[in-house]
Order: sequence, then C-alpha cells, then structure tokens
Amino acid sequence: MESRTKFLGHPVHPMLIVFPLGLLATAVAFDIVGLIQHDANWFRISFWMIAAGIVGGLCAAIFGLVDWIAIPAGTRGKRIGLLHGATNILVVLLFIASWFMRKANSEIPSSGALVLSFIAVTLALAGGWLGGELVDRLGVGVDDGANLNAPNSLSHASTIATTDYPVRKAS
Repeated sequence: MESRTKFLGHPVHPMLIVFPLGLLATAVAFDIVGLIQHDANWFRISFWMIAAGIVGGLCAAIFGLVDWIAIPAGTRGKRIGLLHGATNILVVLLFIASWFMRKANSEIPSSGALVLSFIAVTLALAGGWLGGELVDRLGVGVDDGANLNAPNSLSHASTIATTDYPVRKAS
C-alpha cells in the first residue's frame, strides 16, 4: 500500500524521521563527549538538540499515524506498524522526560537524565529496524502491491509466495 501523505511523489513520513533520529542520536553522542571531556558546552548543545528532536519526532509521528491508519487490519503490517509507532512514541517520551530533567540546569544533566537518553536511543534502534521491516520487507508506504503479511526478514523466507522462474539458492 502506498503512503497516504506524499510530497512530490514521495512518502512524507520517511522524509521526516531522519531529522529527529539524527538529532536525538547526536545529542546522546554529545552527552558522551561531554562526559569524557568534562565540558558543559557539549551538554548545552545536547539539550537543544533534544528539544529539536522531540519536535521533529512528534511531527513525523503525525504522518506515520496517517499511514498506519490506512494499513488493512489483521495484517502483519498493521501489527508491525503499531509496534514501530509505539516504540518510537516511547523514545520521544523518554527524551521529553530527559529534557525536563535537564531544564533546570542544562550544563550538568543528572545521571537519570543521561540514562533515559541512553535507553531511548537504544530503543530508537529497535524502532528504526521495525520501520525498515515495514518499508523494505513489507513494502508499506512504497508499493500498492505490498505483501503486508510477508514473513520476518530474520527468517530468510521469501516474500514471494510463488514464482514462474527458477530460484537460485544462496551458497
């Protein structure tokens, strides 16, 4: 099924996710540098990157929700989409909590604020993998002929039910 929201012929949701994902992951990287360097400047930059990443994540979520609503019920695509969306909303909520914990003093984040960010960025990897599963394996958002019940990509099973051509086995 093709995306319901497009810009110049391309799905909007995948275009938008790169910004929050990049901002939030880089904020964590800057936190790590701040910890190693004992330099508050890295933490201040991270604070504002988290704020921008939260806004971007919420914008991307709106377009993701529009696409998820259009996925037919009872399909693997609908279930994976729900898990993908829920995981990424949890990521944004954890970063929101981390941001609020840093707000009083953006120069020295508490251990709790840092831990929440580290957990969130780890969950973002899982949410990103699920998004890749939706697009790359199931064809959600890119193909009206998508196989919304294709098996998990880790199973190495073919997404094509039948073929009229010989299939070469991988060595």
